[in-house]
Amino acid sequence: MKVLATGASGFLGRAVVRALQQGGHDVRTLQRRPSGVDGAEDHLGSVTDAGAVASALEGVDGVVHLAAKVSLAGDPAQFRAVNVEGTRTLLDAADAAGVSRIVHVSSPSVAHAGHALAGVGAEPADPDAAHGEYARTKAEAELLALARAGSGTALVAIRPHLVWGPGDTQLIARVVDRARRGTLPLLDGGTALIDSTYVDNAASGIVAALDRVDDVSGRAYVLTNGEPRPVGDLLAGICRASGVTPPRFSVPAGLAKAAGSLIERVWAVRPGQDEPPMTRFLAEQLSTAHWFDQTEIRRDLRWRPAVSIDEGLRRLSRA
Repeated sequence: MKVLATGASGFLGRAVVRALQQGGHDVRTLQRRPSGVDGAEDHLGSVTDAGAVASALEGVDGVVHLAAKVSLAGDPAQFRAVNVEGTRTLLDAADAAGVSRIVHVSSPSVAHAGHALAGVGAEPADPDAAHGEYARTKAEAELLALARAGSGTALVAIRPHLVWGPGDTQLIARVVDRARRGTLPLLDGGTALIDSTYVDNAASGIVAALDRVDDVSGRAYVLTNGEPRPVGDLLAGICRASGVTPPRFSVPAGLAKAAGSLIERVWAVRPGQDEPPMTRFLAEQLSTAHWFDQTEIRRDLRWRPAVSIDEGLRRLSRA
């Protein structure tokens, strides 16, 4: 197929483009800066620009929509403009262009209200219960996307969880930086059981969803390695693979949540140069279980992760 991938200059986006190419697809990209992937046909622009979106969709058979504003804090209007209205613009243009296959890349946070998620599937997206502007707007976007499934459009929502691997400038880089500076705490001892996803597995699962979208249209799936581990163990593995000392001190989760709420209010008035050191959403992610049943996605997409957590950590240490 001729496939348009939005957000292809991001860490996961580049991996998806390469996986699409390996699957024999002809890939076009749409993002604000070059994708950096050899062989991809880059279109520079934003999903908020209807003209750029329409141009990028000419002659396209399928879409993988990854573009999003991802941050722990920021202007609510910017989250809405990209995550909700950008998705609406893309869906409208895809409909006008006759695109019949769409994979909407979402997030498990769309169904996380702060309580533990243990062994569940893809719970319904709930903007009212989701915590933080990112999660709320991604929940709205997923509902908007899934409402387009049918009537000639096959669409599936895939929610990769905690994607990491070599070259990650978000999760890995920030974990390593804060561990090096001694500012990476464990919450409640780091015992919460969480899932994560090695980047190659996230990419191959998304491509499998595009290949199988006709059979799973209208569904949402959480995609992970299916190897839940205590968050402290995962952080320690990432730190050791990156040559830094793992976090050793623990903070009560309740205290971290209260501090996160306060920092969010301060950040809203006087934002810092980087991500806030803690938010309530982040405290919840680090202190509550969130691991997911992978039975349905593996069965329905005929897909399994190829890279284990341990192998991923070995690859990280060699990077």
